[in-house]
Amino acid sequence: MKVFLAELIGTFTLVLFGCGAAVLAGGEVGQLGISFAFGLAIVAMAYGIGPISGCHVNPAVSFGAFIAGRMDMNTMFRYWVAQFIGAFLGAAALWYIATGQTGYDLVSNGLGQNGWGPGYLGEYSLAAALVFEVVATFLFLVVILGSTQKSAPGMVAGLAIGLTLTVIHIVGIQVTGVSVNPARSFGPAVLVGGTALSQLWLFLIAPLVGAAIAGFLFKRKLLETE
Repeated sequence: MKVFLAELIGTFTLVLFGCGAAVLAGGEVGQLGISFAFGLAIVAMAYGIGPISGCHVNPAVSFGAFIAGRMDMNTMFRYWVAQFIGAFLGAAALWYIATGQTGYDLVSNGLGQNGWGPGYLGEYSLAAALVFEVVATFLFLVVILGSTQKSAPGMVAGLAIGLTLTVIHIVGIQVTGVSVNPARSFGPAVLVGGTALSQLWLFLIAPLVGAAIAGFLFKRKLLETE
């Protein structure tokens, strides 16, 4: 129950603060501010809930850990349930807060949902979105799995992971809004519906592919210290 609650709270926080920066303060803080909101949310949760659950707050991270041999399947599925519930609750809380502003409209203003194509941010293609999400998640998992292996200096892992997520957002917000996290995409898409929901499949599959590649490399000891 402690682990379940920690992952739920952590994913809730990531969605509320990260997507919230885009929805509630995007015009004031810009792309750089949104990027740091996602990254700093991870840093905060890494030290807040890390000692309890490892602060995965991301089904792709749990999947990568499973592929790497650091987590069994049953535990991974329990993490997933907590993460998806937390993401949905975070998006719901953001929606409720956003409606407190006159003129807010869910369809036009959204909840920081991910996407691609005409009408979405940089209007990148499906192929570009797919490649970005796979590659970005792969690199994210390399940092996560590398900085949390036994020989790594554990006290700085949270900072390294958070800063990595920040730079991924700086580079990729215009491409997909940046997912690298199926739960983070799920929460807003379910509530916004429409195109966000129809495009959700990419943000469920691509991060898992990238995570699997990274996990495999660590499983084979190609990136893990002996």
